[in-house]
Amino acid sequence: MPSVSRLQLNTDSGSPALYAEHRGPGPAGFFKGNVIVTGDVTLTGADCAEQFEMGSAAAVDPGTVMVIDDDGALRTSARAYDNRVAGVIAGAGNLKPGIILGNQPSRRPMQPVALVGRVYCKADAEYGAISVGDLLTTSPTTGHALRAGDREKAFGSVLGKALRGLPAGKGLIPVLIALQ
Repeated sequence: MPSVSRLQLNTDSGSPALYAEHRGPGPAGFFKGNVIVTGDVTLTGADCAEQFEMGSAAAVDPGTVMVIDDDGALRTSARAYDNRVAGVIAGAGNLKPGIILGNQPSRRPMQPVALVGRVYCKADAEYGAISVGDLLTTSPTTGHALRAGDREKAFGSVLGKALRGLPAGKGLIPVLIALQ
């Protein structure tokens, strides 16, 4: 598909003063120099994510809970209350990242990991039902979170707070990421 670009300047008070649209490869805009905004900046996504190197070449599904490996790359979590928890792969469900930091070249595959905000997360209620407001940590179920029922073990391994319950089984639930 060929690139399509359009730039429109508006003087109507009900329309954006500047509208740009670009469909095709490459960025929709590029600024060299400072950008000053005196009003609000509204992003349509739900979290702040950062690109991280992955410890394996295979892409990891959005919603997967990730931990830091010995070499600093991320891998899928596989044990309960892991204090190496790093976050959740961003983009699951209808919650896409609002901003992605750290988009630097790397020899390893990179994926966005949600660090702050709302994200859908794989969860497992086999170890206890999850209720709204429960703190979540890593689970022995690969790539999943569980309810952090043991407050002493949870210290340093909390990835966030459940925004929806999961009474039984496994599922994808919205989580407010708040690494602790």
